Amino acid sequence: MANPIYPCLWFDGQAKEAADFYCSIFKNSKISSENPMVVIFELDGKRFMGLNGGPHFKFNESVSFVVDCEDQREIDYYWNKLLEGGGKESQCGWLKDKFGVSWQIVPTILGKLMSDPEKSGRVMQAFMQMKKFDIEKLLNA
Repeated sequence: MANPIYPCLWFDGQAKEAADFYCSIFKNSKISSENPMVVIFELDGKRFMGLNGGPHFKFNESVSFVVDCEDQREIDYYWNKLLEGGGKESQCGWLKDKFGVSWQIVPTILGKLMSDPEKSGRVMQAFMQMKKFDIEKLLNA
């Protein structure tokens, strides 16, 4: 079985709406199956379950999904798309979408910059001032 471990996201009746929203943003995405309780969908080939579990539980920042981005165009795309419809910006590449799910929109080069002892402190200081990551500012830090 490919992808035997996958997240289940608890929604208050919005699982299908959320699955449609996410599938419209990420390439290679589709809804595999759905019923009134559960929607199974794939984002870029990764399996997810959306559960219409009711109002009992809410999303928080203790769990987030990281989106690695090769360039500023990708960062801008995912940042803007995931904020559509009422999302909220946070700090250091974090945001919450309109359903309350937390995302980290991160440049792939960040790990390399942070592992450079000469630059890491300046890079960290630069991104602590950012909401959405700006690759050019990180490279120039």
